[in-house]
Amino acid sequence: MIATNEFKRGVKLEIEGEPYEIVDYEHVKPGKGQAFVRVKLKNLKTGNVVEKTYKSGTKLQRAEVEERMMQYLYKDNDGYQFMDLNTYDQYSIPEDVMGDAAKFIQENKEVTVMLYNGVPIGVSLPNFVELKIVETEPGFKGDTAATGTKPATLETGAVVQVPFFLKEGDIIKIDTRTGEYVERVNK
Repeated sequence: MIATNEFKRGVKLEIEGEPYEIVDYEHVKPGKGQAFVRVKLKNLKTGNVVEKTYKSGTKLQRAEVEERMMQYLYKDNDGYQFMDLNTYDQYSIPEDVMGDAAKFIQENKEVTVMLYNGVPIGVSLPNFVELKIVETEPGFKGDTAATGTKPATLETGAVVQVPFFLKEGDIIKIDTRTGEYVERVNK
């Protein structure tokens, strides 16, 4: 159990059988009446954000959310297959649980998988990944970074906008939070 005066960003709570994470909170002490806490909570299964209010001193249940390092193995008809690096147990994560992480995940890479009561509910990629461009229109003489962008297909199948000067085979850095091109990586 956790009391409202112990709330912090990132604390995980179980509300009505669902796991939530505190995104933001505010202790309010009105002139009259009892103090209360206004909390913004993100549902860890659906990603929806809700706002709730609790009386000061209310105790809530902590969610048993565990984060484990796992290695992404491959994708099949059942979903994305991961292996726990400590126990060598394998987990299948459905495509809807993977969300946008599916666009940028590479085979044999290590990622953090969130488990709620032993069931995977989310995948956290590193903030930046380096991926190879496998298909894009060729650039033209005189194209520079300032003239605009073109679509490029990456080795994971994701399509991102990149500057005109990039070509097939180039390795680029992508921000996994926004899905945007950051820079070309010289290798």
